[in-house]
Amino acid sequence: MTGMATKRSSKTSYECTECGYVLSKWMGRCPSCGEWGTLEERRPAAASAAGSRSGARHLAGATSDALPVTEIDPQIANHIPSGSAELDRVLGGGIVPGSAVLLAGEPGVGKSTLLLEVSANWAKANRSVLIITAEESVGQVRHRAERTNALSEKLYIATEHDLEQALHHVDTVKPELIIVDSLQTMNASGVEGVPGGVTQTRAVTSTLTTLAKQSGTPVLAVGHVTKDGNVAGPRTIEHLVDVVLHFEGDQHSSLRFLRGIKNRFGPTEEVGCFEQTAEGIKEVTDPSGLFLNHRTESVTGTAVTVKMDGRRALVGEIQTLAVETEQGNPKRFVTGIESGRVSMMLAVLAQRCGMQLGRREVYAATVGGMRISEPAADLALGLALASTAQDEPLPLGLCAMGEVGLGGEVRRIPEINQRLSEAARLGMKHAIIPAGTSPSVPKGLEVHQVKNIGQALGVVRRLRES
Repeated sequence: MTGMATKRSSKTSYECTECGYVLSKWMGRCPSCGEWGTLEERRPAAASAAGSRSGARHLAGATSDALPVTEIDPQIANHIPSGSAELDRVLGGGIVPGSAVLLAGEPGVGKSTLLLEVSANWAKANRSVLIITAEESVGQVRHRAERTNALSEKLYIATEHDLEQALHHVDTVKPELIIVDSLQTMNASGVEGVPGGVTQTRAVTSTLTTLAKQSGTPVLAVGHVTKDGNVAGPRTIEHLVDVVLHFEGDQHSSLRFLRGIKNRFGPTEEVGCFEQTAEGIKEVTDPSGLFLNHRTESVTGTAVTVKMDGRRALVGEIQTLAVETEQGNPKRFVTGIESGRVSMMLAVLAQRCGMQLGRREVYAATVGGMRISEPAADLALGLALASTAQDEPLPLGLCAMGEVGLGGEVRRIPEINQRLSEAARLGMKHAIIPAGTSPSVPKGLEVHQVKNIGQALGVVRRLRES
């Protein structure tokens, strides 16, 4: 029986480098993800033994006695403020001791700069932090730290590709926070594959996660993303860590958003807002003002709405323009809004309200690089297009929110009270919302409930005349 078990364990298997799916025999195409030519030969027994050698000193004695839940200290999972209110908002209050956090994002979006800011805040609170970077030299990190005012004697930096040597630095420094930049560039000695491959990335992530759990020291690791925007490497690494954060931004805008995709210690709907500057990453505690084009008078084709980004209400502005054209097939130019919603609202206005814009080139855009994908902005988009068709501006201080159906009906939307509160805080005087809701109306804001877009246009006419 022993000989049979040994023979079976040494059998060659094949693993997909894209999704990590394992097969007993080679195939041209992975049956899981459908990619061609991604199956590579693996020897599970050897890889497992090598993986256990990488960081074996840290993983020994991992077992512990089972305890009654009443005897477990509730302070173990308490959040420690990171020094960044926006990051703490997304994490659910701060960094939890012993947690493993994965920060993913496209190259150049500012992941390393953000973690350097976190490290500086952590060190300024008289807590030690170790940055293990495999992508930059210590001189490069030092230069950025000097530029962003992140210098501190409690901040340690080590350039290391080998995971075993990185763990040696952890033993030497004994930090209270570990930052690894990045998972895909670390190499676990004895494990098959190249750095960034499926097996290597899984081994590095597993070792760092186990280190965090056993030592109680939180680990923040940077992860690259693929061209599709997903975390590079096997999906299993997202299951290994406690928190997955995505850092997003547009190359034409300095605004950056931090979104919680997975969080075992808090909500996943929160969004943090930052701005990339020459001095580093700065928090934006009131992002609504960035998306409004402040003016003292209303402009034709412009409407204000309130969208929900996670749990955060953001006031934004939608602008539209229609231009006469001799082309038989007028074009639609859309930025920041789903083009399908624009086409739908043009059809609804034409069929239900008699406003013909089909023979014009239509432009629709948001202000400040805001992206709106939720249907709650339909009503504001419809009013902006109606304003363009009538060549009359909407009343100043008016905002609109609601989903519009193909029949022209205005449907209810979630989080209406939070949206109204944000609108009132930004100085809005009137709000058009779907009928059938029982909102808590903030002081200074007059709410108009409508059943369809025709009634909404009627409210606009009355406000113009008053």
